[in-house]
Amino acid sequence: MTLDTMKRETPFQRIFRQLLRNRRAVVGAILLLLIIGLAVFAPYVTKYDPAKQNMRNRLQPPSKEHILGTDQFGRDIYSRVVYGARLSLRVGFLSISLALVVGSALGLIAGYYGGILDNIIMRFIDILLALPGFLLALSIVAALGPGLENVILAIGVSYIPSFARMMRSSVLAIRELDYVDAAEALGARDLRIILGHIVPNAVNPIIVMTTLSLAGAILSAAGLSFLGMGAQPPTPEWGSMIATSRPFIRVSHWAVTIPGLAIFITVMSLNLVGDGLRDALDPRLKNVG
Repeated sequence: MTLDTMKRETPFQRIFRQLLRNRRAVVGAILLLLIIGLAVFAPYVTKYDPAKQNMRNRLQPPSKEHILGTDQFGRDIYSRVVYGARLSLRVGFLSISLALVVGSALGLIAGYYGGILDNIIMRFIDILLALPGFLLALSIVAALGPGLENVILAIGVSYIPSFARMMRSSVLAIRELDYVDAAEALGARDLRIILGHIVPNAVNPIIVMTTLSLAGAILSAAGLSFLGMGAQPPTPEWGSMIATSRPFIRVSHWAVTIPGLAIFITVMSLNLVGDGLRDALDPRLKNVG
């Protein structure tokens, strides 16, 4: 690639080109797109109702009729895993979106204005950090009661401290740069400085954290459902599927291992994409193939 071509590249094109050079990120993106595609087109890629029971076909091994077998109620595991992807991705995206908006806003205010606002916000963040993320989410769901809405809220709250601290540290570093001082000297208002100078330069680490946090949120949602605090049967959810099929693991291991593999592949693909984005967005890191 010539120097002139590199100069004509937009930031998005540069990041995309560097991601394509990272084989692990490409593999992760392909797997993630496949999972999202299955979730979006679930009614068209499955032929069984994920909640319909058929006791005559209970605990059937993988076959032509049921490619991933059936569970203890005769439900098709492939259909339940595909529809479970819809649920897991929705919980992950909604909970992290909540954490992203609230946490980034708190970190931005604390880092930019400092003083008493910074002290109040960061002491609130310290309170949330008193418990590990999963235990905090578990405590919130235990207080509010089981259910997907409460799981989304609980996981979102548990990730707010991470986004707040990341955004605050980025803002504190950017706040001292010369172009911010120049904008202040020219009389630019706070909102213009924040939206025009602070946020665009603080967004890169937030993008990486969002991708990596999605993996953690999906894993947390599966863990809460496994403990009976998330999706309730017969809703097809990966963690709940593992919990309800666990007593039958000796006679039908596929009912447990298949949803477990779905969780593993989804989390791994998000981590691979997140690592690739980190390498592409941070010029100090060398791309790895």
